Amino acid sequence: MRAGDALPPLEIPITRTLIVAGAVASRDYQDVHHDVELAKTKGSPDIFMNILTTNGLVGRYVTDHFGPTAVLRKVAIRLGAPNYPGDTMVLTGSIEHVEHVEDTAPGGRTSTATVKVVGANGIGKHVTGTVTVTVTAPVTASVTAPEGGAA
Repeated sequence: MRAGDALPPLEIPITRTLIVAGAVASRDYQDVHHDVELAKTKGSPDIFMNILTTNGLVGRYVTDHFGPTAVLRKVAIRLGAPNYPGDTMVLTGSIEHVEHVEDTAPGGRTSTATVKVVGANGIGKHVTGTVTVTVTAPVTASVTAPEGGAA
């Protein structure tokens, strides 16, 4: 991992189920996240995703990229254009900064990266922010073959 590396994009279909399930899972019972008619009376064309669901999707994007040893240390996001049902959010990211710490974890090398993340939909940028993640990569020992034989 190096500063400047891009993460592959992740397309997330925005469905009613995702919006409602995310709101319920995060105990956000505001009607704009599950009731279309009440959302419309409040000026929205439809229900829309809450920030906690977006936060979880951003975290998933980063940890899926860096693998099972990834630990989120900080997630700082700002919402923009709402995520409405029927749209697709495309998450993209790039590594802004990396700090390597030699062999600090049992069996591995720990690095901390700051990742810039943007999630865009058909309206514009839904989320922008940065994620700080710590990753431990295994240290591979070099094996030397004995003289006259295979390792």
